Amino acid sequence: MDGHVVVRRAEVEDADRIAELNMLLAEETEGKRLDRRVVVEGVKALLEDSDKGFYIVAERTDRTSKIVGQLMITFEWSDWRNRYYWWVQSVYVDREYRNRRVFSSLFKHVVELAESRKDVYGLKLYVEEHNEPAKKAYAALGMRKAPYEVYEMNLKKEK
Repeated sequence: MDGHVVVRRAEVEDADRIAELNMLLAEETEGKRLDRRVVVEGVKALLEDSDKGFYIVAERTDRTSKIVGQLMITFEWSDWRNRYYWWVQSVYVDREYRNRRVFSSLFKHVVELAESRKDVYGLKLYVEEHNEPAKKAYAALGMRKAPYEVYEMNLKKEK
């Protein structure tokens, strides 16, 4: 690996690269091709409004300073716990940087952030049912399969 990787909170200037990684994620995991303009706007909307959530990125610190991994956190209020669950979403590591502890560094950073706050009860994520490598990675970091299934209803058509 060229250079060291540091983990940090993403900034608006990172939106194009995060959008690029999100598009790779959609194509790789679900075979979907996303509209780049919509994805960039969606990433910027979150980065400009911390009420929506935030991104954590892993960035090479060599001469290129390229983002090589990411994850997004969004919030779910739990009235049962009187605290938030943080949802880990949009997890992606550049193919060249997989199996180099990039995701575990991102995840460890999020766990430390969450543990430092009194208003966060736990972490949740969802994973595509056939993504066995991701399931193994999550389990290795201490996550367990929840006793829930996810249902959805899209009310708007994709552009």
